[in-house]
Amino acid sequence: MSLRINDLVPDFEADSSQGPIRFHEWIGDSWAILFSHPKDFTPVCTTEFGAVARLNDDWKARGTKVIGISVDGVEEHKQWINDIASYAGCEVNFPIIADEDLKVAKLFDMLPADAYLPDGRTPDDSATVRAVFIIGPDKKLKLSMIYPMNVGRNFAEVLRALDALQTANSAGVAMPADWTVGLRKAKLPK
Repeated sequence: MSLRINDLVPDFEADSSQGPIRFHEWIGDSWAILFSHPKDFTPVCTTEFGAVARLNDDWKARGTKVIGISVDGVEEHKQWINDIASYAGCEVNFPIIADEDLKVAKLFDMLPADAYLPDGRTPDDSATVRAVFIIGPDKKLKLSMIYPMNVGRNFAEVLRALDALQTANSAGVAMPADWTVGLRKAKLPK
C-alpha cells in the first residue's frame, strides 16, 4: 500500500539525534517536513542538510518543524551534524532519525518491504530513501517529492510549496503555477 495525499501518515517511535521521538506527538499542532537521505556524510546530503539548517528562521516563521532521517545510527548522526554545521555555517537545530532497521523508510514507502542493509553498505543500498514529505497539523500527507541520489533538492521550492499549501489550506483556494507569496496573478510564458 502506498502513501497518498491526504492519508494519515504513519505514527512511529524512533531514536534521533535529539533523543527518542513519537512522530505524531513530535508534530503536535505544527506543520512538519520529513526529509530523508541514504547515508550520513555523503556530499549531496550534507549540502541539503546545510540548506535546511540555514532556513531555520523560515521554518519557524511558518510554524513548521523539520526532521531528517537517515539509515545510520544516532552516534553517526551526531558526528555528521558537526560536519553539516561546519559546511552550512550555522547550527543544525532539527533532529535526525536513526532508521538503521529501515522501519520508517518502509512505513513511508521509500523502500520495498523486503529491503535490508548489508554489512559494509553504501548509499546505493538505500538509494530510494531520498524523499520529502510535507505533513499538515492534522497529521495528513499534503505533498511528497522523490529525488534521485545524483540531484540535490531545491529547498527554496520546498519552502514555496509549503507557503502554497498553507495559503491554500487557510484561504480555501487553489494556487496557480509558479505562485509565490505576494504574487497576485501568475504570469504565463509567452
